[in-house]
Amino acid sequence: MSNEPLRDPTAETSGLRRPRQERLPSLDGRSIALLDIGKMRGDEFVARLEQLFAGSGFATRTYRKPTNARVAPVELLQQIARENHAVVLALSD
Repeated sequence: MSNEPLRDPTAETSGLRRPRQERLPSLDGRSIALLDIGKMRGDEFVARLEQLFAGSGFATRTYRKPTNARVAPVELLQQIARENHAVVLALSD
C-alpha cells in the first residue's frame, strides 16, 4: 500500500488531500460498519458481507444511505464513526 495521501472523493471544486488513517492492527473485538450506498442489489452484497464477517467472528452493524443520488447525511456519518472502528462501503456496480 502506498503512503501517498488519499484524495477525498466528494464533489468539491478542488481536491482535498488528507493523510491516511493508521491501519488497525487487528479487527478482533472491533465493530465493523457496513454501509449500503443505496445502489441496486447493494443490500444483497451487505447481507453476504455480514455472513462472512460473522463466520469469522467479527461484529458488524449495517447502515444505509437514504438515496444513492446524494452523499450520506452528516448525521449518519457521525453515527457510524461513533459506533464503529472500521467501515466497508457496499458498492454493487
